[in-house]
Amino acid sequence: MAITGGATGIGRAIALGYIAHGANVVVNHLGDAKSSAQFQSMLSEAAITAGSKEHAEQRLVEVPGDVSDPETGKKMVEEVVRRWGRLDVFVSNAGICEFREFLEITPDLWTQTLSTNLTGAFHTIQAAATQLSTQSPPGGAIIGISSISALVGGAQQAHYTPTKAGVLSLMQSCACALGKYNVRCNALLPGTIKTQLNEKDLEDEGKRMYMEGRIPLGRTGVVQDLVGPAVFLGCEALSGYVTGAQLLVDGGLFVNLQ
Repeated sequence: MAITGGATGIGRAIALGYIAHGANVVVNHLGDAKSSAQFQSMLSEAAITAGSKEHAEQRLVEVPGDVSDPETGKKMVEEVVRRWGRLDVFVSNAGICEFREFLEITPDLWTQTLSTNLTGAFHTIQAAATQLSTQSPPGGAIIGISSISALVGGAQQAHYTPTKAGVLSLMQSCACALGKYNVRCNALLPGTIKTQLNEKDLEDEGKRMYMEGRIPLGRTGVVQDLVGPAVFLGCEALSGYVTGAQLLVDGGLFVNLQ
């Protein structure tokens, strides 16, 4: 399998979860010093599951690059096929979110958010779909990491929520277009998950308690909460007749919004 934005947060948890379930994984990250170091620490974690660092290095591979560049997705797919012969699961996860009041959103921030979250998803998913539809036998799974923000507004997220709604819509359209190739396309919609994107926001005790009070399960999510759903959607034996779906992983927040 291959995953974008896989060195931190939800993407990292999903990648390591797939390793634990026996998959070989290509992880994309930006390629700067910070994300490269994060990938190296992933290898150390994967070595525990794989039995040795040598085995981990054979099963967990990095492909640096900006997802908004159409070549990045192609390089990821090429690396998967070169090493393991075919692609079975592709997860579009890379995303950014800088909280900003609506009247303070600059053209550059809008463009950067759109380019990473939606344009990047399109380019990388198209590269994956090209492989999935032409390999022998064709087929596989594509998972787009959307958000509960695709379904609700956010006062400081007017540049972010449209991109996540776009990812959801993209997956629905891909399900229609790629079903004839036995390619299943679904969206995961995390709720409030503590990651590097919102950890400063959740450090506000009042805001955290308010959020937890609205979640029926009584807590904000952690990245490991997304692993099971991502494995489910990627596994033909478990979800072979599931496509075009949106799976909320939010502790019940959406149904309790008032």
